[in-house]
Amino acid sequence: MSHPLTFLGIESSCDDTAAAVVRAVGDRAEILSSVVEGQTTLHAAFGGVVPEIAARAHAERLDLCVERALSDAGLRLAELDGIAVTAGPGLIGGVLSGVMLAKGLATGSGLPLVGVNHLAGHALTPRLTDALAFPYLMLLVSGGHCQFLIARGADDFSRLGGSIDDAPGEAFDKTAKLLGLPQPGGPAVETEAAKGDPRRFAFPRPMLDRPGCDMSFSGLKTALLRARDAVVAEKAGITLQDRADLCAGFQAAVVDVLAEKTRRALALYLAGTPPAPALAVAGGVAANGPVREALMRVAAVAGVRFVAPPLRLCTDNAAMIAWAGIERFRTGARDGMDLQARPRWPLDRTAPALLGFGKKGAKA
Repeated sequence: MSHPLTFLGIESSCDDTAAAVVRAVGDRAEILSSVVEGQTTLHAAFGGVVPEIAARAHAERLDLCVERALSDAGLRLAELDGIAVTAGPGLIGGVLSGVMLAKGLATGSGLPLVGVNHLAGHALTPRLTDALAFPYLMLLVSGGHCQFLIARGADDFSRLGGSIDDAPGEAFDKTAKLLGLPQPGGPAVETEAAKGDPRRFAFPRPMLDRPGCDMSFSGLKTALLRARDAVVAEKAGITLQDRADLCAGFQAAVVDVLAEKTRRALALYLAGTPPAPALAVAGGVAANGPVREALMRVAAVAGVRFVAPPLRLCTDNAAMIAWAGIERFRTGARDGMDLQARPRWPLDRTAPALLGFGKKGAKA
């Protein structure tokens, strides 16, 4: 059995300030503590996350979160084996806050430092929770990202496809904003959808007429806007039932697209005859009940194992960062004081960029 490893994880890529302590023995892990401080109230008046406000909040809260995570775990910094920190992708101010704190802690304690790709944290979560063996098919579906990945190792991911524009989480947030619902939009839309009729509005299922696993959700959001405007023009406003029906129709379209594209991705993955085939889902949108149920049905038809993390580990957290740090540490990965905060950091660096290139490299 391998030597136990205990890591502190630090996460600050968007609007959740988080710290956690995870201990791993072999392929089994125990979350000793997990602290997550959200910023919903700070951004509520703006209808979305304001990067400058998020960065300042991270700078003010990160050290307190770390202190509490260590206290909850009953450990001192010197009793750890390493420090893992999200080094990207994300809002650069927040990522930088976490990286600088981690560097300071590593310098002061002499502990190894491991930079973690935030997306890898999500993608490796099924190994944290279920000790899932490589290779498995991962649908990473979060606020800013949506892609199918074959996970073969801690730093080995092959992308089969993804969203070429808005991620589903972004579409949920924008839908909520268009309908006057609170942020974050995903839970609000899901709650409203449960009261609505998904068949009332005929929303499109984008890109199902095209081969492959790529997706698009921008047009679906535009279709909802037009449907809302048509209702407003007819009635000089929308009722609560109108809003629920719009949410139900939108959510049903997202679910149908994700389910069909997952079937296609599974076929490509299974063509490689993996010894223990499995479909896993992670990211904030993985907390959506209808999405989970649809993916579970797809996996059952294909005869593969389905793994979905607990809801608290679907959204941003530092336990997944600590675990991903442990996985990378075991492969020999170490980072120095030159570790950079990255706004963009694709998991599959050999695949063409889904969203094009900017001055700082591929977006996804």
